[in-house]
Amino acid sequence: MIPFFAAAQCSNALFNSCRLLFAGDIMQHKLQLESAKLHDGTYSYSHYYKYISPTVKQADIAIANLETTIGENNYGGYPTFCAPNSFLYAIKNAGFDVLLFANNHCLDRGKKGVIHTLNMLDSLDITHCGVYRNKEERDTCYPLIIESDGIRLALLNYTYGTNGIKAPAPIIVNYIDKEVISADISKARSMNVDAIIACMHWGTEYTSLPSKEIVELSEWLISEGVNHIIGNHPHVVQPIEIRENPETPDRHAVVYSTGNLVSNMSLRGTDGGIMIKMQFKKVLNYTRVSSLEYMLTWIAPQKEGKRDFTILPARSICFATEKAAEEKRLRFINDTERLFQQYNKGEIKEWDTEFFFIF
Repeated sequence: MIPFFAAAQCSNALFNSCRLLFAGDIMQHKLQLESAKLHDGTYSYSHYYKYISPTVKQADIAIANLETTIGENNYGGYPTFCAPNSFLYAIKNAGFDVLLFANNHCLDRGKKGVIHTLNMLDSLDITHCGVYRNKEERDTCYPLIIESDGIRLALLNYTYGTNGIKAPAPIIVNYIDKEVISADISKARSMNVDAIIACMHWGTEYTSLPSKEIVELSEWLISEGVNHIIGNHPHVVQPIEIRENPETPDRHAVVYSTGNLVSNMSLRGTDGGIMIKMQFKKVLNYTRVSSLEYMLTWIAPQKEGKRDFTILPARSICFATEKAAEEKRLRFINDTERLFQQYNKGEIKEWDTEFFFIF
């Protein structure tokens, strides 16, 4: 594992800045595996990201949730996810720098699955967070420190559970445990960081609002010293908040759920997600989020009996001849708009997409 990620450095006489991008759950269901299989028996996923890769690569550091194990054989989808090595190649080539691995499917293929996934991440130079080969590795590599243009950030990652599967020794999975989290926050604060970001695998699947318990947990995290929170697991988009501190200029970003980046889920709202762009600005020794924007992403349904799972910027698509697909795209956009209009808090913008496709 690489405990430290250094993005390209640049200098600015007035201030430092850093652009982080967070994407949702990257999953592989059975139909995705079948669709990716080529005539020679290998698998290709590179087309997934062709329309969003330019946006991902614009970020100084791009982060997503890897919600599948990686294996050498016996691939499969739900309920025990396992994807071939090429699944990671596509993620790497798309421009993602950091993958979160503390989620309820990280132990789907046991100790062997964890070790192979971590080995592949390391071999591809993809920084990862949340699951460790042993206690010594966790002590050395966690919290994860990421840095760009002199802005130093600590990344934390926890999951509510692992589907009842106990982590096989000596594997360490970061579970949501307040005593452990509090100690990790204290350690992060001692590492001379400008901000702490907690990436939480939490909440109730397929619900568009966070529960009272999740809201209270977010408040506790901030009271303990976390600056910003990015959530996933519900597989649908949930609201975004910018919480102003009444006593200081601090602003806390809370994204309850980014939804799915790619999956074969079919329930309403699971066919899309949001990519979050956080702009950090550091003036002298003070760092804050100067802007938070989101972009809707969406996966088109089957066309002529096939589905290729290409991720699309939802706003930039027009299905000239596919009425059913266009209706589903607009439904996802309208549902998200209504949710955000009613429940988002603070200055949050949708960023423009500059391209338009005709299908």
